[in-house]
Amino acid sequence: MKKLIEINSLTVGYENKPNVLNDVSLTIYEDDFLGVIGPNGGGKTTLLKTILGLIKPQSGSINYYDKGMKVPSLNIGYLPQINQVDKKFPISVSEVILSGITPEKKFFRRYSTEERNRVVHVSNQLGISSILNRAIGELSGGQLQRVLLGRAIIDNPKLIILDEPSTYVDKLFETDFYKLLGEINKSIAIMLVSHDVGTIISLVKNIACVNLGLHYHSGSDISKEWLSTAYQSCPIELIGHGSFPHRVLLEHDHIESDTNSIQ
Repeated sequence: MKKLIEINSLTVGYENKPNVLNDVSLTIYEDDFLGVIGPNGGGKTTLLKTILGLIKPQSGSINYYDKGMKVPSLNIGYLPQINQVDKKFPISVSEVILSGITPEKKFFRRYSTEERNRVVHVSNQLGISSILNRAIGELSGGQLQRVLLGRAIIDNPKLIILDEPSTYVDKLFETDFYKLLGEINKSIAIMLVSHDVGTIISLVKNIACVNLGLHYHSGSDISKEWLSTAYQSCPIELIGHGSFPHRVLLEHDHIESDTNSIQ
């Protein structure tokens, strides 16, 4: 199994918060479907931004690989949370998807016939071909999520990173959305950040819990004991459905505590 990204002893922080991530190591592989969980403020978003090259680490290294060979950068698709998208921006569905094409990834540039054909192919794959000419402000949450996913995959990336993709999406569509991810993972590695442990267990191949440091678990058969150790000082409550936990509830202050409550 060939690696795509290798992170070694990574430490990342900001001027007002010097140690958001401390001594983090992680390897992401070509066919990976990596689930990333962790408490609010634990450093999940900082890890994503560092992998995307948006934040420079204080120490440690990130190495990228293509077909087993080290490369200076990697084609990575990114799907942000819907609440980060300005739905009032006057742009059509097809233009949003086209903006995912490198190297420019900018709106309103001239695109080739081949690139526009790729939009048709992706829209058919995601079931949104009938809304290509609609403005994004007219879309439902589920439709917009598919459009953003189309933007993330149109340039045939080696990896796509999804930040809380179920945020503001209705549960009926969420099931279809995760089925789409399963199909996409047949050719593209996926890194999925989610608070929903039940979703993580049912979808992913490996799991990482980010809470200032990083705990890695190969496979998705996680135990309550592993979760308790991975979350460290943050209290956890799991709602169980059968033998599988369903959701982690994380609305709490990030304070030292000896009580990790698992139900």
